[in-house]
Parts: sequence; structure tokens; C-alpha cells
Amino acid sequence: RLMPELPKFDDENLKSYGDEEEELALSPPAALMSILATQELLLENILECIPVGEFAVIQPLSDEFCLVLGYLLTWKLTLAFFKAASSQLRVLYSQYLRRTKSLNKLLYHLFRLMPENPVFSGPTSEVPNKDTKTFFTEELRLDVK
Repeated sequence: RLMPELPKFDDENLKSYGDEEEELALSPPAALMSILATQELLLENILECIPVGEFAVIQPLSDEFCLVLGYLLTWKLTLAFFKAASSQLRVLYSQYLRRTKSLNKLLYHLFRLMPENPVFSGPTSEVPNKDTKTFFTEELRLDVK
């Protein structure tokens, strides 16, 4: 609930960023970026031996699972923050992500975490051979209880 409210504080200070000639960048919330940087390092250590194109098998409720889930939820917060920002702020934030290569790292990690066969194994897949449901066709609930 808090993330969509944060960009308006940067929006108030946006006028002070327009005076410089170099390519400008503005960091999303520093606490969020600090956590993201730490999680990127941890994920690189977990996935370092898995090339892009192959997929990592992460056991549910393991330490690796919790790290991956935390990383993906951090990106969910970051994207909620971006969604609430004005287009001028999005440009500045995206420049920051480009400089830190965070978006490149996200895609690199996603392509190694994505399952080979994304069949949804929830309660809706009980009938075989009838419109196989995948993670791309079903709404997933990521609420933490």
C-alpha cells in the first residue's frame, strides 16, 4: 500500500534535477535498492552454475526458495513503485536501473528460474487432457499470510 505513495515525494523535487547536462538518473527508494542488490548477489551464487536456457529446480520451503521468493517480491514492490510514478520520474528511475544493470540481472535470473513445463499443479488441473492450465493462464495469489 505504501509503494504507490512514494514517487510523489520525488515528483516534488523533480525540478531540481533538470539543470545538469549529463544523463540523469534517480534511484528508487534506497532501502529497496539495497535489499535488491543483496538479493541479486545471493541469487547469482545460487544460480551461477546454471546456464540460461536450462532451469533451476528450487525445492519449496527451502532456503533457496525463500531467497528467490523474497527477490521476486522485492521486484513486485519495485514495479508497483514504477507504476505509480510519473513518466518523467520513470525515465530517471529506468536510467538508474540501466546503470546498475538490475533489470538485466532480473531477466537473467528469470530465464534460469522459469520451469521447462509451466503446468499449473493447483486444484484446477484435476481433469487431464482438457485445456491444460499453466502459470501463464492462471491468476496466482502471492499474498503472504
